[in-house]
Amino acid sequence: MTLISRRDGRNFGYGRQLNYAGSQALKDLFAGGHFATVKAHSDRWHAFVRWCRSEDGPGYNDARQIDRQTLQDYAAYLRHQIQQGELCIATAQNRLSSVNRTLAALRGDQDVRIASPSQALGQQRSTVRTRAPDGQDLQLVQRLVEALGEQQHDRVAAIVMLARTTGMRLREAILADLPRLHREAEHLGRINIQDGTKGGRSGAFAPRWVIANEEVKVTLNLARKVSPAGSRNLVARKESYAVFLQKTVLPARKTLHKHGLKGFHELRAAYACERYEQLTGHISPVNGGQGYRIDRVLDQQARQQISLELGHNRIDIVSAYIGGRL
Repeated sequence: MTLISRRDGRNFGYGRQLNYAGSQALKDLFAGGHFATVKAHSDRWHAFVRWCRSEDGPGYNDARQIDRQTLQDYAAYLRHQIQQGELCIATAQNRLSSVNRTLAALRGDQDVRIASPSQALGQQRSTVRTRAPDGQDLQLVQRLVEALGEQQHDRVAAIVMLARTTGMRLREAILADLPRLHREAEHLGRINIQDGTKGGRSGAFAPRWVIANEEVKVTLNLARKVSPAGSRNLVARKESYAVFLQKTVLPARKTLHKHGLKGFHELRAAYACERYEQLTGHISPVNGGQGYRIDRVLDQQARQQISLELGHNRIDIVSAYIGGRL
């Protein structure tokens, strides 16, 4: 239901149900694309609507009734859940951010919002990983790949292996220029991840070289084999990235979860942990290693290298992948 008239109706013209209205406004905001983002915001909006209808909430079913006090009350509710150990800080902040985004989509302005979710919650989220990432055991990853192949999810299997062996993001694995990477692996012994990178960090000014060991070469051959005819990546020539994500990648997530993999991003963290061990000779901090105590200079150098390989170029963010240091 696309909003084509004035925003003076119930839920600003998006229908009678607050739940439905938020989801439709988000779909309009993202022009029918960015399916994973829309779903994430919608799920968090639905959590807000459930609170609205609960005994703790105001009982609203019309977005026009929601004001700043409503959001402050919701923040107080989330704060209580954090204190009770029922919700983590990051989840609570994400919920507030999604409510901000959805209300802006419904209203067409940003007059009603939480300016700073972290301040509203009185908490600062931690970006230091404290849980060992899924996908570190290559044998388990191989079983996942085999299961995906049996379900005709060959391209998703290639994504899994690209993420695990090179640290690529999901988008980077999907849009990787496979013939170029194959040539670089064979002739240079390393590959330069440039396609689908985040924030426009690509080209000669942002080289991102990753060692092409035997596992990487095998993975590239697998990806080239399942790449659609006439394509240089994993998307068919007449297939859009968004359609591939919705029709092929998202349905395969159930198989990932069944094999103990929370998501594709875990594979980047598993890659980072493996690289830390290769570079320092110590297991990563999140796996119980204390190499940072033994040789802080070596730990610093390893983190710098990993940040380059992951495409962040920020050493502090590596803690979100391999754990922190005291």
